[in-house]
Formats: sequence, C-alpha cells, structure tokens
Amino acid sequence: MPMSIKAMLPARFRNDHPVVPVIRLSGAIGASSGFRSGLSLAGIEVALAKAFAMKRAPAVALLVNSPGGAAVQSHLIFKRIRALAEEKGKKVIVAVEDVAASGGYMIAVAGDEIVVDASSIVGSIGVLFAGFGFPKLLERFGIERRVHTAGKSKAMLDPFRPEKEEDVARLTALQEDVHRDFIALVRSRRRSLVDNPDLFTGAFWSGSRAVELGLADRVGDLRQVLREAYGENVRMLQIPVGKRSWFRRFGFGGGSTAFPADVAGGLVERAITAIEERLLWNRFGL
Repeated sequence: MPMSIKAMLPARFRNDHPVVPVIRLSGAIGASSGFRSGLSLAGIEVALAKAFAMKRAPAVALLVNSPGGAAVQSHLIFKRIRALAEEKGKKVIVAVEDVAASGGYMIAVAGDEIVVDASSIVGSIGVLFAGFGFPKLLERFGIERRVHTAGKSKAMLDPFRPEKEEDVARLTALQEDVHRDFIALVRSRRRSLVDNPDLFTGAFWSGSRAVELGLADRVGDLRQVLREAYGENVRMLQIPVGKRSWFRRFGFGGGSTAFPADVAGGLVERAITAIEERLLWNRFGL
C-alpha cells in the first residue's frame, strides 16, 4: 500500500504503530443484578475478551480504581485476566489511579507490572465484614419478628437478634480462610515483597511506599510506561466496559414486566448500594 494512502488511515488500521488496548476497571466490586450495579466478571468479560483478542497488541493495559468489595468477584476477575494473558501470550500492565485496595488490589496483582501514582492508595490486604445490629429496635415499636429455620446456624448474625459468640467465631474462621488465600495469591504474584509485619494486616500505603514494599513496581503514568516499552508512536485504544441504560437498570425496556413495587424495591436497593459504596471509598479519604 502506498505510504501516502496508508498514512491517511486511522491508527488502528495501520501496522506501523503499536496499539495497546486499555480497559478501565473502576468502582466497588460486586455482582450486578437488575437493580444493583457493580464491578463484576460478567460486566467486563466481553471487554476483556476483545482486548486480549487483538493479535498485534503486545500488551493489555488495565486502569484500576477500586476500593474493593466482594471477594469472589475480585478473584474471578483476577483469574480471568491471568487465563487470557497466558492463553494469548500478552503482558498485562496495571496502572493504579486513586486506589487499588482490598479486592481492587487483588485485581491489580493480575498485572505483570503495576504502575502507581505517588499518591495512589495501595494495599488493604485483609477481609472485612461490616453490618448493623438492631436487637431492641422492634421491641421499642411493639413489633414481634418471627423467624423459623431448619438448621441452627441458618439465622446466624441476624441483625435483629443479640450477637452470639459462636456466630462471631464461625464468621472469623471464614474470614481467616479467605484472608489466607488472599495472602497466598499476593505472594505468588509479587515475588519482590519486603518483610514487613504490617503487610497483610489490612494496612494500606501511598503509591511511593507501596513500591518500596514491593506491592507495586514503579511510580509513573501509563502513557509514559507504554512509550518506554513500545516506542513513542504507541497508541492507546480504549475498550469500553458495557453499561446498561438508566431505564434498563430499573427494569424498563427489553420486554421487562417490572411492577411499581419492584421498581420501588430497586430504588431502595440502589440507595443502600450507593451508601455501601460511599463507605468503601470513604475509608480511603476519597
């Protein structure tokens, strides 16, 4: 093809400039439903597949900005990224924006290289369960709550009943199992970790300190890192993560038969979800 014509084509159609697909993974992590949005494998799988399918791309870049969330979804996303990277022979470069904490950091360690800003918040390698207890609330308003179970632990940690020591012990054991797996995963991916007693306590650090601890590789920005690795002419191609419209989120459109009560319940659920996500971000001053 004559150079004069070739030069007129968009960069993605030319082979003289390396192209690196970029996916933004932002927000609290959790499974999505009709009324609940969250960063989940189902929500990003198409974008991941598209990015890793680009044969001429030497790497796939991920912009991570997440305070954490559901442990299972975090692990599913991690495993899918690594499976695609190994299947397609692609390097994965992760750039942390404001925060990669807890489940957000679990996703970040899927990267072969982790780049942070000096002020990014990184770490929080731990497991958190938070809730509320209202054991006297119903009594105050003269309301009797009736719970019938088959299985003595079925109503474990019921917020309207006094907390039981055996329930807390069971939850703690579960958290320790998840925490142990989290630590093993981080150790397997980050061979340069320093010996620090606070590393797996749930503590978190600035990006600069995270590099010193081995939790990240370097301070910088994604564009410069890609230019250093693949040349000044490298192109960053944004791969959008699919999002539903406002109407779809609340059950309208697409043949939906949502009733007003369903929509009202969805509004309440989304309000609660927004509060939960806000609290996650607030932990890191964001």
